[in-house]
Amino acid sequence: MSLQGRPLDGIRVIGLEQYMSGPYCTMLLADAGAEVIKIERPGRGDPRRDIPPFVEADGVKKAGGYLAYNRNKKSLALNLREEAGRAILRRLAAVSDVVVDNLRPGVTTKLGLDYASLSELNEGLVYASISGFGGLEGYRSDYSERPAFDIVAEAMSGVMNLVGFEDKPPSYTLYGLADVYSGLVTAWGIMQALFMRERTGKGQLVDSSMVDNMLALNERMVALYSVTGHEPERGKLKHLGPRGAFHCRDGYVALNVPDQIIWCRLAEAIGREDLINDPRSADGTSRAENAGFLRPILEEWMADKTREQVVDTLNAAGVPTGPVYTAADVFRDEHFRRRGSLVDVHDPEVGPVTFARTAPHLSSSPEIRAEPAPGLGEHTREVLETLLDYGSDEVEEFLRSGVVGE
Repeated sequence: MSLQGRPLDGIRVIGLEQYMSGPYCTMLLADAGAEVIKIERPGRGDPRRDIPPFVEADGVKKAGGYLAYNRNKKSLALNLREEAGRAILRRLAAVSDVVVDNLRPGVTTKLGLDYASLSELNEGLVYASISGFGGLEGYRSDYSERPAFDIVAEAMSGVMNLVGFEDKPPSYTLYGLADVYSGLVTAWGIMQALFMRERTGKGQLVDSSMVDNMLALNERMVALYSVTGHEPERGKLKHLGPRGAFHCRDGYVALNVPDQIIWCRLAEAIGREDLINDPRSADGTSRAENAGFLRPILEEWMADKTREQVVDTLNAAGVPTGPVYTAADVFRDEHFRRRGSLVDVHDPEVGPVTFARTAPHLSSSPEIRAEPAPGLGEHTREVLETLLDYGSDEVEEFLRSGVVGE
């Protein structure tokens, strides 16, 4: 079978975006082949350009987070506070397929750049709005106009309450998890809308709420409370075990015992068949209640073994187990290179940087591009003159008046 293009080749996306959720969403679309035109404020750009950590070379300093989430994009520096700038954006929307907006709720409506306004110029436009609490008519609440960062979504979805230890306060998860997951969910919604457009010829609004997204991710809490009336507790499982990170000679390994089949395999693998029918560990509920009894037994067996020895022994016995990796471990493990999970991007000013690859792999599509994140306004002239047919004199006037930057 001959290789085809990337799935979104020929799709043009406008990113009214900043920080994480919007840029991550459009990065996924760019990796899938879309032409992404990122809209940035002249002179300043995406605020994430100034957020550490930084990579430096030859006197040039660039923000790592910005480089990671904005690869394979073009940058159009456009002042949307000016009517001339908004006119350029409307002209661009008329020849585009998708808009992704994660600006503060209400901003695009005030500017006349929301879905209702832009869809009048392009009935096939798919407009994705990412916000903390959602804004689709018929689904609005008193929270809809609130701004939100990722930690707010983790907190209000119940996720934060379940992360950490029983005797400690609630904890956040990965920094930006709600942003990244919302970017992923929004990209999935855009793909659905584009598929529907193939049938109807019409676009639609994709309304993505960070709190909704994290609540959907926390579906086990919802199901458990609905079915049993019980609230799951932080750091304490009630119906299965052992589960968690267990200490061995050179670090930790992670394992999970969800049922009797895996429990019998684990007990036999560590030479403790007596535990299979011990009242303290005979079923999932008993094992959960007696986690303090089982952990020392498991860690005593692991104490003289390396992570690799524990993982190999238990996996061979049919007990899925993995080492708890640090960042350095990930970079050292050849598996991730063979999978292409780490992508090297060469920035012309600061040199090579390595980022996580968009998943999954597609068997009949070429590998994703690895073009560096754009400089602020790097593609302003190209977009205006080549795509939107502005004359060079008009572009020069835009530059002089501050409507655009390059």
